[in-house]
Amino acid sequence: MTQENVAVDGGRRRSPQEIADILRERIRVGDLKAGDRLPTQAELAEEFGVERGAVRQALRALQEDGLLSNVSKGSPPRIAVPAPAHGEPQPTMVALAPRLTEAFSVPQVRVDVVCHTSETLMLALSEPLRLIHEGRIRPESVSVRVLMPSRDINLAFPVSVEGHPADPADGDPVHQRWLQMRNAQARVLQHNLQAVRATHRIDVRTAFRALPFTPPMKLYLLNGEEALIGYYMLTRREEEWESQTLQMYDALGSQSLLFSFLNRAGHRDAAFVTESQKWFDALWETITTDLTLS
Repeated sequence: MTQENVAVDGGRRRSPQEIADILRERIRVGDLKAGDRLPTQAELAEEFGVERGAVRQALRALQEDGLLSNVSKGSPPRIAVPAPAHGEPQPTMVALAPRLTEAFSVPQVRVDVVCHTSETLMLALSEPLRLIHEGRIRPESVSVRVLMPSRDINLAFPVSVEGHPADPADGDPVHQRWLQMRNAQARVLQHNLQAVRATHRIDVRTAFRALPFTPPMKLYLLNGEEALIGYYMLTRREEEWESQTLQMYDALGSQSLLFSFLNRAGHRDAAFVTESQKWFDALWETITTDLTLS
């Protein structure tokens, strides 16, 4: 037995692979949950009776397996939220919450969104915001920018099966229902984010601007490191609204399949994520009209 494998007390030191396997098992059984911060390298080295170099090797192995996030950020890494397998998209409502939780594990959070309404975003943000309120994660700043259709345009959807007036202001009930939903959801989203700012003194900034067109897809850009895209699929359905039964062509965004593209060194999707972020930034600067939420 070599000196490197002998602990000070005469016991056998654990190898980096063994340390990684133990930590994997703790993650698997739930002793370490998504969003939890690992002990420091010094604490792990003391627990396993090894040098810090062995701990670093074990953490690199876990990082390569996609089990850790916030690595090399100056503080212990966190347990990553499992991402959907590449090439296996999931419904937006299923896939978005864990990806947002992962995005909120870094000090400076940036979320840029193009969507038809903010319903899915509003619901998916409840998980990372809950972790903030529980003290399990604490970003230093959060920036959320959202682009949604203007109230003044003829939407491509939803639209009445009978067609809509030439001017949205002419009292089209399908348009009015959409506008009411858009505004209410955006206000709740804004309120929930500002509550984090007031309660935890986190620098939170939210902004909404009005698109002059109906986006054919929803786009979520997370910290410039991931792009999530889901295409709206139209269907005919009916909804009750103010004692009316509205027949419309619409899309259920929560059921859109969300495709993930990662911006990692050497990854084939890196250029796509970078260009998507550039496109959003340029569009944001071009559009100067703030969304009216009343």
